[in-house]
Amino acid sequence: MSRLQKENKGRCPRCGGSEFVSDHQNGEIVCSNCGLVIDEDQIDMGPEWRAFTPHERNSRQRTGLGMSYTLYDKGLSTVFKGYLDANGNRLKDETRIKMDRLRRYDNRSKFDETWRRNLSIAMAELDRLNAVLHLPRSIKEQAAILYRKALKLDLIRGRSIDAFVAATLYAACRKAMVPRPLKEISQLSPREHGEIARTYRLLLKEMKLKMPIDGPMKFIPSIAAKLNLRRDTEQLAIKILRKAKERNGLSGKDPRGLAAASLYMACIQNDDKRIQKNVASAAGTTEVTLRNRLRGLEKTLKNVNLMEAQEVANLAP
Repeated sequence: MSRLQKENKGRCPRCGGSEFVSDHQNGEIVCSNCGLVIDEDQIDMGPEWRAFTPHERNSRQRTGLGMSYTLYDKGLSTVFKGYLDANGNRLKDETRIKMDRLRRYDNRSKFDETWRRNLSIAMAELDRLNAVLHLPRSIKEQAAILYRKALKLDLIRGRSIDAFVAATLYAACRKAMVPRPLKEISQLSPREHGEIARTYRLLLKEMKLKMPIDGPMKFIPSIAAKLNLRRDTEQLAIKILRKAKERNGLSGKDPRGLAAASLYMACIQNDDKRIQKNVASAAGTTEVTLRNRLRGLEKTLKNVNLMEAQEVANLAP
């Protein structure tokens, strides 16, 4: 903020406007209302070079990616790259040998501590799982932060790195309300489902994490896509769940089972029929659970219809 803006509390001294335009070409800040030049001789914070094509931009920029927790060194370590100097000329043999030696020493120093090697292995496994599951970058960052906190609390000593990576990724999905069942993540991990589940419970206990409860409506799109259902069937399943939710018919039940039951009921009503075995398999649950949730939904919706009919009868003259 310029001196005049500070003196006038962020407003134009002539018209009192609060909207300003930065003219980077002339280094001026101008009031967009009256055109008064509020400040001049602004410092250009951009690069000193110009580029007109992506190739020119990549070849001239001297900075890399921003800091990221998904990299074991957060992307802040020194990189010895190439055998050319700043002017593009080839280095002398003596200088090249010296750079090779420095590069070798630098690589050794990066992994001289146990926690650095641990992070390097963990971030590589996290990158692999995230690529297979097609999760957004924000969830990957959150999982990396959780893993670093667990490493700082010394929870990983004597335990599996792969199990902790899978558990932190599942926890990040839960915190972001992205429906990914633990079974799906454990199938892609080299560790067994039971070990990952125990590690997840350890994370919740030691790090005092509070996870939001996944609703059954979040599982509807993914299950419907696996079954190749019509759009109207998917919408009808959501309406069924909303009706049941009004009468507290969803509390204390497995959300995937409820989603599968509502979709199966919608399939029957819309004549878009699927067998119970396929619906249960797509939801990652059993046919017994599907039938139990189906009976519960039918009972809840029956009570809702009876109450609606009674209300209509009471309103009738």
